[in-house]
Amino acid sequence: MKVVRDTDDKGGNKGEGDKRKWDAHYDLYFLVLVIFLYLLLFFVDPKSAYNSLKVTGNIFIQIIPVLLFVLIFMALMDYFLHPKTVAKYFGKGSGIKGWFLAISTGILSHGPIYIWYPLLKDLRDQGMRSGLIAAFLYSRAIKIPLLPLMVYYFGLLFVVVLLPYVVIASLVEGKIIELIENRKDKLQ
Repeated sequence: MKVVRDTDDKGGNKGEGDKRKWDAHYDLYFLVLVIFLYLLLFFVDPKSAYNSLKVTGNIFIQIIPVLLFVLIFMALMDYFLHPKTVAKYFGKGSGIKGWFLAISTGILSHGPIYIWYPLLKDLRDQGMRSGLIAAFLYSRAIKIPLLPLMVYYFGLLFVVVLLPYVVIASLVEGKIIELIENRKDKLQ
């Protein structure tokens, strides 16, 4: 099946330039929207706006240490880690080694999940497979410091049976993401 697309004068798809312009300024648009919503809330209910800003400020103060760690880690990674290295360990030819690294680093990672998104995006831009990103994110469900607590509440047998299933599910999730992406690429 052949897909026919409208093209512009330069041979590109129509609307592609608009999409790139939107993508380039998405963060600015989002910031303006949030500020607008806070201002709107301030005029509708000033007390709720103040409480919301107070909660946001407290959350920001709590995540500053993790955010600084991830930013420093990203800077070091950009300095020492080259796209060829990422492609070797996390790219298309990484094989079992890539899956093992993605799952094990997902298990070892700590902090709020949204702090890891910029790092994972950076790795993806350098050649990391999306399936490995999904496996990393899924395997974060295993928290090593909380395992004793889990054993205490649910028992050792439960934990010993559950953990391999979480690892297997992270592999399945990653493979599903890769199948979807491959199918999407074939259609385009």
